[in-house]
Amino acid sequence: MNTTAPDIAAQPAEIVREYGPFEGAPHIAGVTHDGTQVWAATGPQLLAIDPASGEVMRRLDRACDAGTAFDGKHLWQIAEARIDKIDPATGAVLHSIPAPGAGKDSGMAWAEGHLWVGQYRDRTIHQIDPLTGAVLRTVESNRFVTGVTWVDGELWHGTWEEGASELRRVDPADGTVLERLEMPPGVFVSGLESDGADLFYCGGATSGKLRAVRRPRRQKRATQR
Repeated sequence: MNTTAPDIAAQPAEIVREYGPFEGAPHIAGVTHDGTQVWAATGPQLLAIDPASGEVMRRLDRACDAGTAFDGKHLWQIAEARIDKIDPATGAVLHSIPAPGAGKDSGMAWAEGHLWVGQYRDRTIHQIDPLTGAVLRTVESNRFVTGVTWVDGELWHGTWEEGASELRRVDPADGTVLERLEMPPGVFVSGLESDGADLFYCGGATSGKLRAVRRPRRQKRATQR
């Protein structure tokens, strides 16, 4: 696997807004976007946040200690060694599958009818079957993997290693690093999701904050069909 990127210089990430900390939520893990609201996993509760006002609109009492994803209808949430499929209207768990890392999972995204689950210290991203949890293929990284997201056919993941964090666009075939956005010193990424347009939303770990980072416009134009 060619995961090195000797010629890819990191660009500074442009943080356009910060949200939180939120009452009763000192830690932000997984992050997703349902087309209207940003959902943040905080451990005991999922928060639905209005990105315009920054207000918490809803709270779901569900175990949520790592990645979160949205498939267009349902939320998917890593809860220790399992992944729960959740009805966002009621908070009910509709289905559960084993998490590929058996409790060592990090970020998660939905794309192409499958879940994509990061393995933090294993430096990998698994594509898994949402019905069974079976691993279909694996993308390797050369950095610890936190959040994971897909947008316009691009695979991005967050990193957090040696006191620094980045957002990285990687080749989903072999993990080659294609683009790097470097977060400011002391700002860490614990979850990642695109809004499908101009922004990435990043969980801020123990800061309890959620941050909006501008998606590079040059790359956005290059991938539009």
